[in-house]
Amino acid sequence: MKLVTYRHDAGAGWSAPFDPTLDSDQTLVLLFGATDAAEVAEPIAQVAAAFPRACVTGCSTAGEIHGASIHDHSVVVAVAKFDETPVKLAYAVVEDAKTSYEAGRKLAAELGGEDLSAILVLSDGLAVNGSELVRGINGALTHAVSVTGGLAGDGPSFVQTWVLRDGAPARHIVAAVGLYGKSVQVTHGSQGGWDKFGPERIVTRSEGNVLFELDGKPALDLYKRYLGDRAAGLPATGLLFPLALRRDATDENVVVRTLLGVDEASQSMTFAGDIPQGWMCQLMSANFDRVIAGAGRAAESAMDAEASADGPVLSVAISCVGRRLILGERTEEELEATLDALPAGTQQVGFYSYGELSPHANGPCDLHNQTMTLTAIREFERRAA
Repeated sequence: MKLVTYRHDAGAGWSAPFDPTLDSDQTLVLLFGATDAAEVAEPIAQVAAAFPRACVTGCSTAGEIHGASIHDHSVVVAVAKFDETPVKLAYAVVEDAKTSYEAGRKLAAELGGEDLSAILVLSDGLAVNGSELVRGINGALTHAVSVTGGLAGDGPSFVQTWVLRDGAPARHIVAAVGLYGKSVQVTHGSQGGWDKFGPERIVTRSEGNVLFELDGKPALDLYKRYLGDRAAGLPATGLLFPLALRRDATDENVVVRTLLGVDEASQSMTFAGDIPQGWMCQLMSANFDRVIAGAGRAAESAMDAEASADGPVLSVAISCVGRRLILGERTEEELEATLDALPAGTQQVGFYSYGELSPHANGPCDLHNQTMTLTAIREFERRAA
């Protein structure tokens, strides 16, 4: 595998000239950029023109990641030319959250095959129900496949997001890349670092990813009490207090849900994934050092003992917008922590998201929020005969 990353800034242009020898039918191009489609239209067109044979996909962000740096109003690109690994791109439309499950099934069915090794998913960040999307993907797969990815971002605005479709930004789209064969090795890690606080409560009324009541009382009132004066900034300030969910008191498999929107009329809150009725939930708050350390642990998980392929490593870092809002000027410390734990020479791109897709450790993919999720992609190098 040959690997190069690039960054485009409005004033300075591209960080380096494109390498035309990287273009091929077995080239994956990942592109992450600012939400304003007009702002990134020209650099996106330049990427598409430079790599016409490649599989090009990407999405909008709440901050673009390039190496250990975070940028806004930019475009970051990774170009990976595989030696032995076929790549395939599929799309599905999600007009609203109710179609998320079928979108997932469609993507998995289109990419499916006995030699499918991994799927990288990039989804609209607002219209989708992320947990239903991955449930659809998982249910349609016929064998064990690594499924990772994330939900597109829109800074702290929560107004619109885009995913590339046929080389242009589009709304209500989920894109998925399939990687095939035994030469490619895709590993993953996902960690949080948030602290739970306050009593555990029961979800007494919910519909899909819309939460109405906790312990028989309006959930929105509870959030507003904890936010105090910051309640006026909802939904963005709701990122300060995500929810930790588990099925019951014996369940050690905790998932985290982050807020996407509020409805004052119904006193409801919309989250990035399902809030199942009857489940237990608890508010969470940030511990700065633990959040940063969690990013390092995610990288360690992605480079476990099974990660044995040779050659360059592409790290796709997808971290929650809530982590950026909490960490503020310390945000780049979590990016430094990931690279410190990854092999020397690893090249990293990614974005701040509205949700992260990854297995907990092994097993099927799930939706996470408020995590740093890493997907490490490597390929076994060809050996001379």
